[in-house]
Amino acid sequence: MTYWDPLRKKEVAATPEEKVRQWFIGVLRDSCSVPEHMMMSETGFVSGRKRYRADILIYGRDASPLAVVECKAPEVKLDEDVCMQALRYDSVLNLKLIILTNGLVTYAFARHSDRFLPLDGLPDYEKMLCL
Repeated sequence: MTYWDPLRKKEVAATPEEKVRQWFIGVLRDSCSVPEHMMMSETGFVSGRKRYRADILIYGRDASPLAVVECKAPEVKLDEDVCMQALRYDSVLNLKLIILTNGLVTYAFARHSDRFLPLDGLPDYEKMLCL
């Protein structure tokens, strides 16, 4: 079984994490009004000799990274390790927003000065741009 990834424009293996990723792409597109062309999935980037791969990156209108979404399978707890993974991405990308989801629970954090604070819900794309 496979899922169609509208961002990568190809069929991808149907893993539990991929199911969450594809569901959340729909949430971002349909509920948060994030244009598909402003998102990329399974995006690789490098910092020094370290390679990273973000589940979903959301870009601002200036094409700079705006937010990262770290997706986990439903049985994976969104703990400190998952949060630290997203913060490592921020150390390279300088993001305004970090989102963590396992399909059961979703947390969003917005940058305030030198730290991230929790949000009550997911902002829409226009609000993301203004964070």
